[in-house]
Amino acid sequence: MDSKNQSSDNPENQTPQEDQQLVPCPPLPIASISLSLSTILPTHFLIPPKISSTLFRPNKVKIPTQISSLSNLSLSASASLPPPTKSNFKSTFSANPLQDSLTLNPLRPSEPSNAAGLRRASIVWFRNDLRVHDNESLNAAHNESMSVLPVYCFDPRDYGKSSSGFDKTGPYRASFLIESVTDLRKNLQARGSDLVVRIGKPETVLVELAKAVGAEAVYAHREVSYDEVKGEDKIESVMKDEGVEVKYFWGSTLYHVDDLPFKLEEMPTNYGGFREKVQGLEVRKTIEALDQLRGLPARGDVETGEIPSLVDLGLNPSATMGQNGKPAANASLVGGENEALQRLRKFAAECQAQPNKENKDGTTDSIYGANFSCKISPWLAMGCLSPRSMFDELKKSTSRTISAASSQKDGGSGTGLNWLMYELLWRDFFRFITKKYSAAKQNSAVPVTACVGAAA
Repeated sequence: MDSKNQSSDNPENQTPQEDQQLVPCPPLPIASISLSLSTILPTHFLIPPKISSTLFRPNKVKIPTQISSLSNLSLSASASLPPPTKSNFKSTFSANPLQDSLTLNPLRPSEPSNAAGLRRASIVWFRNDLRVHDNESLNAAHNESMSVLPVYCFDPRDYGKSSSGFDKTGPYRASFLIESVTDLRKNLQARGSDLVVRIGKPETVLVELAKAVGAEAVYAHREVSYDEVKGEDKIESVMKDEGVEVKYFWGSTLYHVDDLPFKLEEMPTNYGGFREKVQGLEVRKTIEALDQLRGLPARGDVETGEIPSLVDLGLNPSATMGQNGKPAANASLVGGENEALQRLRKFAAECQAQPNKENKDGTTDSIYGANFSCKISPWLAMGCLSPRSMFDELKKSTSRTISAASSQKDGGSGTGLNWLMYELLWRDFFRFITKKYSAAKQNSAVPVTACVGAAA
């Protein structure tokens, strides 16, 4: 054995300068462990001999001893292994492996429960899905990311006057929307998150926020109308340029688009044909709301922003007031997920109680309210409530059978839960048929035929 190896194997022969290089901390009682790396690490973790001779000399690791039983511990191996081969990745080793950990930057696995497989930051773009329950995009972002930035954009293109001179969004709808966004922010805050609100075009706002927080993906629910589909194309285009993935989900109908027994382009153009095709189709289970959500990204220090008022959106607040200075009847509807769930539970209880009794004055206490309506449509339209949640809650609250194909002579438009299922199917039909013909690249369309339309 040459003198160099002898000096490195014998602690007594080491000079003070060598001790200073090995142990930067103040002198402490130490235990000496002699390790042969080839017996501990696989060969592909080792650096070729020429490099390792400079990085690993000497191969002794000095550990501040706090357990007396380690004072004379020595590990060695006589097994001979083939020389290490060169690796294709660049590894980082430290001369003192107890101070610096080995970092190999592994590829992201598909298992979201592994912390190494989580995205650093993601954005959830809320649209017409202003809820935390049964929200697949929110849950997916939570499961696949270390931090999540929920965002809602008040798009200026949705406000102002149309070419016909009417408001694109009226004051009543705008008020309902503002209340729904406010309620969504409260629900997110109660779960350890928050909602970033901006007035601006989503394709501009989302890119700026993605750059600020270093987001790797944007999660959102797909929509069906022509303008919304064009907006999705713009989002995908600008995000692709920034290297940010866009992940869309489906959550606006009772039946999932992927569960339909036909391709969307082959969908029947009349309600009767659609209803016959989906008869007996199973409704997916709802996604439970998470009790705790991922926190906001630390990078970027993004301000959450203020929720705009009607004036901020260019609307006149007095339009929602009656002649007596009090809120008009239409203004009595309160937007938000909490209000939607309360109304749903009340409606389910009324269904189970089966009222619909005629009063002495000839009026009826119908469980469907005015004009045979359950009066939940505004919350369904804003996505404060999902059709699946409505179906699931009614199914839990009553033992009556919910059937897609009603046996009533009036075609299912009678009372009871069969009637409600009939209405939800109509809603599905219109959304699916709109999706079929709303693609931005679609140049031609087949006329849609339907006898009557109804809203839940």
